[in-house]
Order: sequence, then structure tokens, then C-alpha cells
Amino acid sequence: MELEEVYRRDLNLLVALKVLLDEGSVSRAAVRLNLSQSAMSRVLGRLRDLLRDPLFTRQGQALIPTQRALEINEQLNDPLESLRILLTPNDFQPSLCDQHFKIATTDYAMQTILPFALPRVYQEAPNISLEFAPLQHDHLLEQLTSDGCDMAICRPIGPVEPLCHEQLGLVSVFCLLAEDHPLVDKPLTLDDYLTYPHAMIAISDGVKSLIDDALRGYPERKMVLRAYHLEAALAVIKQMPLIITVPADLAYLVAERYNLVVKPLPFEFEPFDYSLIWHSRCEHSASQIWLRNIIKEECSRLIESRIHDMGLIK
Repeated sequence: MELEEVYRRDLNLLVALKVLLDEGSVSRAAVRLNLSQSAMSRVLGRLRDLLRDPLFTRQGQALIPTQRALEINEQLNDPLESLRILLTPNDFQPSLCDQHFKIATTDYAMQTILPFALPRVYQEAPNISLEFAPLQHDHLLEQLTSDGCDMAICRPIGPVEPLCHEQLGLVSVFCLLAEDHPLVDKPLTLDDYLTYPHAMIAISDGVKSLIDDALRGYPERKMVLRAYHLEAALAVIKQMPLIITVPADLAYLVAERYNLVVKPLPFEFEPFDYSLIWHSRCEHSASQIWLRNIIKEECSRLIESRIHDMGLIK
């Protein structure tokens, strides 16, 4: 039977059959379903037509189910229980959740923001699984609909409507230099920034347009390397005097790990907002709300502490 044909059937009759089987009595079933006895008898008649079986025979005052009714009863147990649970309002319990969540995110957020939220996520919900997909700015709507991502973490590079979004906090941009870079022991000037070779990483593509806007009217930077992963630039940063411009907290994280030097930008640059974005299909899901709240609380707290530590906000 096709799904459309199922839609045209009165599935409430199957609930009535379950109650009749549980009670073994038309009168008691009528009480449970708040029907008159005659209405309950009519329901039984419709069930017999639907299922093409007498379903019950009488033995005194009791209803004795037919073999077909017993077989149907076994088949109804699981789906009706699932429907009952589905339609029963309840408080979401993270500890019992075993869902799979897919998050579209930038390499920057994956390295510097999300790791600080993950311990709490798995502490509250140890049975969930997370999948992280590379964020595609030009296809964000598709990622959050047909591609099955539940949410995204990024700097929006354009309008996000009709998607829902909430700001996580401010992020700025710094420069990375090797310890033997010619500029390492002096303040980085705008002329230096425009003269020396640069590496552009895909994680900072969302930032590139902001930097280009800030440098409008100046000569273009000398871009010698473009790569998706920061490691590609780090592999050659000691062989040539590269300047790598990345989000500030990623710069500090990488600098500590690879013995690099962090320099502030030599021109005015307004910190930008990083956001949590999701589709309205996930707006009222209890599990989605729980995960979004954790990411929002932990990542916002982290970003706020970093912008104070870096002196971006006094």
C-alpha cells in the first residue's frame, strides 16, 4: 500500500483496536476512549471493514480476539508506543540523547573555538556523535537544508536571512611571522605589510574582503601562497619571509605551538562578529536548542575573555 493510501485511512481506528484488545470489552473500551457504547460498537464495525476480519468473537460478556487480531496486536505494539512517546511532551535529557549532529564550520572555529565547548558537550551527553563539515559560504543555505547540517559557525559574509543566527562575539586579526623574519624585532609598519610576501589561508577568506576594504587605495599585497590549511604556510614560513594574516586567537594558538611571533595589523581594523547560524527547521528541536545553548555559552565566554586579553576591548 502506498503512503498516500495510508493517509486516506482513519488510523485512529488502530488505536481503538489496541484499546479493545487491552480491555476485552466494548463497554470498557468505550469508557477509556470517552465514547458511548453504541459509538464504540460502530468503531468496531469500521475496524472489521478496514481489516477485513471479524477481529472478535463473543464468549459470554467477553470478547475473544481472532488469530488475525492477535497478529495485528503484535505488529501494533512498537509503532503505537513510538507514536505515544513522540506525541508526549517531555523535558530533554542530554544524558539519554544518542543523536548525530552535523556542524558546518571554518577551520578557524574548529581549531580555536569549538574545542573549548566540546568537553561540556560530551560531559552532558556522552552518547551523541558530532560531525564537522567544511563551511561553504556560497552554499550555506544548501548546507543547512539539503546537505543535512544542523548549524554553522562562521563569520557571515553576506545576509543570512532566511536563516536564524546569533552572534557569538568579536574576533580580530593579527599577523604571524617566523622567528627569523626580518621584521620580527621591530614594529610592523604599513609599508612593510604591503612590501613583504603574504600567505592567504582559506580559513581567513572571510576576512580577506575586510582587509581589502581597509587597504583600499593602497598597492595590493604580494600574495605568494594560497592554501586551504594553515599547515601549508607553516611548512614554508621559515624558508621565506612570509606574513600570514589570520584571526587573532588562532595566531596566538599557532605561535605558541610553532614558536612564531605575533604582530598586530599596522592599520585600523574593526573586530568582526562570529555567529552561530541554523535553519528554522531546527529552531524548536529540544536537542538542537540544548547544543546551540552550550556552543553559545562556552564560545561566547571564550571569545569575550580573549578580546579582553588581547586588548581589543578595554
